[in-house]
Amino acid sequence: MRGKILAVDNESDQLALVDCFLSEEGFEIDTAPDGLEALQKVEDYRPDLILVDACMPKMSGFTFCETIRKNADTAAIPIIMLTGLSSQLARLNGLAHGANAFLLKPFLPNELLAKINELLPAPQ
Repeated sequence: MRGKILAVDNESDQLALVDCFLSEEGFEIDTAPDGLEALQKVEDYRPDLILVDACMPKMSGFTFCETIRKNADTAAIPIIMLTGLSSQLARLNGLAHGANAFLLKPFLPNELLAKINELLPAPQ
């Protein structure tokens, strides 16, 4: 296993696509449909990296990032914001709220994998 990733998105087809692609690349994947459920999964699952959409019901990806960063137990988990918001303001907002990287949907598989590999330490 190359690492545990939590993917958070309210679009089930997007979660299925991410799950399929990253599972084939050797990652263990868990998913959540919104930020509130994702916060619980972070506690239980302890992911090595989180993929989160910006626009979700119950809790936006921006608020989710802030919440993760404010908790000493989770603050160091790398977060990639994977979203359809393409404006420069959205990108700056994502990074300002705690995301380590910002990628656009639909994502390019090789670009996503390269960013994950950049943010996750190599397995020992």
